[in-house]
Amino acid sequence: MNTIADQFRLDGKVALVTGASQGLGQAMAIALAEAGADLVAADLGDSHETRDRIRKTGRGCEAVQADVAAPGAPQLLVDTAMRAFGGLHILVNNAGIIRRAPFLEFAQKDWDDVMNINIRAVFLLSQAAARVMVADGRGKIINIASMLSFQGGIRVPSYTASKSAVMGLTRLLACELGPQGINTNAIAPGYMATDNTKPLREDPERNRAILERIPMGRWGTPEDLRGIVVFLASPASDYINGYTIAVDGGWLAR
Repeated sequence: MNTIADQFRLDGKVALVTGASQGLGQAMAIALAEAGADLVAADLGDSHETRDRIRKTGRGCEAVQADVAAPGAPQLLVDTAMRAFGGLHILVNNAGIIRRAPFLEFAQKDWDDVMNINIRAVFLLSQAAARVMVADGRGKIINIASMLSFQGGIRVPSYTASKSAVMGLTRLLACELGPQGINTNAIAPGYMATDNTKPLREDPERNRAILERIPMGRWGTPEDLRGIVVFLASPASDYINGYTIAVDGGWLAR
């Protein structure tokens, strides 16, 4: 019989992580490799640093520079996994952007750009990956949601709308794909020290207000997502389906 530690292993699995060149995506990709998975690391930027760090763990990694919102990109990424490793068992939809402006001044382009990457690409990539997973009879889809999947926020209308949609799509995929052996869940990171939150951290008043509400008293880091992504990708979470799990230092508990 396998031990509980064995239930967290990903040996023989292939994972595709978008937005993998830095920050949350890079940390999650490396964590999956350390647990035993081979990786396709995709990003609009250069993911070669991620690829090199993963290969040092002894796992395989293909770095793909691609815009996940571009026509044909979802199928390209799935095809890369199939060609390089012969399968695809785990998808982490991490790529995302944010634009900030007051609602009354928010530009249509900023709305469209964010929605295209944060939810349209998630839908299309999940669809392409699920076709492979359904044929295989198993799979894990992990979406990256947000605190703003639960709350309204300010000055980020397209981000709030897209991340609320991510949580809804996660539930739909769980209902439709669960009977075919595929688990779909989401991670909602709290306030993380990444490029997306740099303007907030550099604003003394906003920084102080955010920290005062987080019971743990600190900003999160990419490393704080390592455990949850491995858990959701592994057999240890086989009966969890359709949930958005906050990793927020207690933010939502206040």
